[in-house]
Amino acid sequence: MDNKTIVKTLNLYVDLMTLHDENEFKIKGYNNALFNLERYNESLSQTKIDDIEKIQGVGKSTAKTIDELTQTGEIGALEKLKEKTPVGIMEMLKIKGLGTKKIKTIWQQMGIEDTSTLLEVIEKGELSKVKGFGEKTAQNIKEILLFIQANKHKLHYSKAEKIANDLCDTLKKEFPNDLIEVTGEVRRKLEIINEIKLVVGTDSKQKLINYFNSFPDIVYDEIHSGPQTWRGKLKEGGITIIIKFSSKKRFYNTLLSTSSSPIHLSHIVKDDLTLNKIIKNNTIGSEEEAYSKIGVPFIVPEIREGQFEWEAATKDKLPKLVEMSDLKGILHNHSTWSDGKHSLKDMAAYCHELGYQYLGISDHSTSAFYYANGLKEERVIAQHKEIDQLNEEMTPFKIFKGIESDILPDGRLDYDDDMLASFDFIVASIHSGLSMDIKKATDRLLTAIANPFTTMLGHPTGRLLLQRKGYPIDHKTIIDACAEYGVIIEINANPWRLDLDWRWVHYAIEKGVMLSINPDAHEKDGYADMYYGLCVGRKGGLTADMTFNSFSLEQVQNHFSKRKKRALAQIK
Repeated sequence: MDNKTIVKTLNLYVDLMTLHDENEFKIKGYNNALFNLERYNESLSQTKIDDIEKIQGVGKSTAKTIDELTQTGEIGALEKLKEKTPVGIMEMLKIKGLGTKKIKTIWQQMGIEDTSTLLEVIEKGELSKVKGFGEKTAQNIKEILLFIQANKHKLHYSKAEKIANDLCDTLKKEFPNDLIEVTGEVRRKLEIINEIKLVVGTDSKQKLINYFNSFPDIVYDEIHSGPQTWRGKLKEGGITIIIKFSSKKRFYNTLLSTSSSPIHLSHIVKDDLTLNKIIKNNTIGSEEEAYSKIGVPFIVPEIREGQFEWEAATKDKLPKLVEMSDLKGILHNHSTWSDGKHSLKDMAAYCHELGYQYLGISDHSTSAFYYANGLKEERVIAQHKEIDQLNEEMTPFKIFKGIESDILPDGRLDYDDDMLASFDFIVASIHSGLSMDIKKATDRLLTAIANPFTTMLGHPTGRLLLQRKGYPIDHKTIIDACAEYGVIIEINANPWRLDLDWRWVHYAIEKGVMLSINPDAHEKDGYADMYYGLCVGRKGGLTADMTFNSFSLEQVQNHFSKRKKRALAQIK
C-alpha cells in the first residue's frame, strides 16, 4: 500500500470521526500527524511501527492505526464508521468545496442524506436560511452538485484510454482473425470521455456478441443495442461501452467515420466533396486512402475536430506534431520542500534517469504555507543552496531554480522583487479566491502576466476536470497579453487539469506564444503525466519549435537569463 492511499484513508477516517462527534483531541492528533505524513518520503508500509512513532506529530495511536491499515488493508474503527454513515453522505465527502462541517450540518441538523435531496432543498431556497450557509454559499453548492451530476459516468482520458486499450488487447487475443481497434473519443484523445468505443471488422458477429454478453465487468444494455452496435455499461464507474460492428471489407470506412468529429467529416474540401461522401461511396483499404482520394495528406485522429486541420491540409501545411522524443526537460515540479512526496534530490535523479537534460523545480510560494507548505524566504535561500550543491554533483544535468508563485487577489506575485530575482524562472498560478467572474479573473491574470518576473502562466483556468469548473477567463485577451509580454503558457499535463485547454492551443501558436508541457509533478511517478500534456498539445497542432521544453538546456538557460536581465532593467 503506497503512502498516498494511506494518507487518503486516514483523511477519510478524520472526516468520519468529525461527522460522528468523536473525541476532539483524537481528531486534532490525527490532523497534526497527517500534515507530516503527507510529506514523509519513505514507504510507510515498509516502516516499522516504532519508527512511524518517531515521525513528527505522529503518536502511538496513529502509528498503531497505520500499522493496522498496512497489515490488514483496512482500519476496523473506520469500517464501523462507514457502516453508520449513509451512502449519500459518503458521496458528499468526495465533493471538493463542501467541507466536513457543512456536511455535518446538512446531515445532522437538516436530515438530508443524499445529493438529490440537497439539490431540491437548495432550489427551494431552504439551505440559504440555515446558519453558516447564506445565499452565495448555497448557490456555490448548487453549481458544484449540478456540475457533478452532469459529469456522472464520465472518465478522464487517462483512465478511459487504459480501459479501452485493455479491452482491445483482450479482444484481439480472443479473436485474432478479426480487425479490432479503439475508436471514438478515446482515439481522438479528448480530455473527458463520455463513452468508450471500439470498432470490430468480423465475419462472425454472433460469436463476439455472445462473448460480450458474458463479459464479467460489463453489463449488457439490450434496449440501446442494435444490429450493428452492441452497448453495455462498465460495472465500475458506469461509463458506456460501445462496439461498432462492420464487415472486414468496410472496416476502415467504419474506423474513419467513428474516429472523426461530425464537423471534420462534413467539411467541404473541394467541389462539394466531403470525407462523408468518400466513406459512403467507396470501400477503402486504409484511412490514408480516403484522404488521398480528396487530394490531401493523412490527418491524424487527434486533430480531426474541424478546427484548423482542413485549411492546413489543403494548403499542404499540416503541422509536424510534437513527439515525446522532442521534449528535453521537465518544468514545474514539486518536492518535499513544499507539498511533494519525494526529495529534491530524488526528483532530480529520476528526471536525469529518464533521459532529460534539465529539471525545473517550482515548489509553492509563501502564500501557500498553510495548505501546501509554501516556502518562506529563508527556506527559499536554503533550497537554492541545495540546488547549487546538486548541480555541482549532477553536471551536465541542470536543476533550474523556480517557484510556483501564487497570484494574489490583486494580481501581484508572492515575494518582493529582490526575492523574485533570485529565481531562474517563475510559474505564476492562481490557487485561492477561485470564485471570480470573467472580468475579475482576467484582470487578475493580466496583472500577473505584466509582471516582468513572470516567466510562465500556470494552469490558466484552475479547473479540475470532472470535479470543479475553472474560473471563467477571456482566453483571447490572456493569450494576446502573453504574446505582448513574452510569457510562456503551460499545458498542465496532470490528467485532472489539462489546462491550457487544447481548443486554445492553435490560437496561442498563431499569436507566437510558446507553450510548455509541464506535469506539475508532486512525486516521481508524476513525470509520466507528460504524455497527457503531449496529447493536449498535439490536439491543438503543437509543434516542437513552439514547445518551450523541447529546447535544449543551453537554449532554456539563455532564455531564462535574458528574461531576468530584462526584468531587472525594468524595475530599476
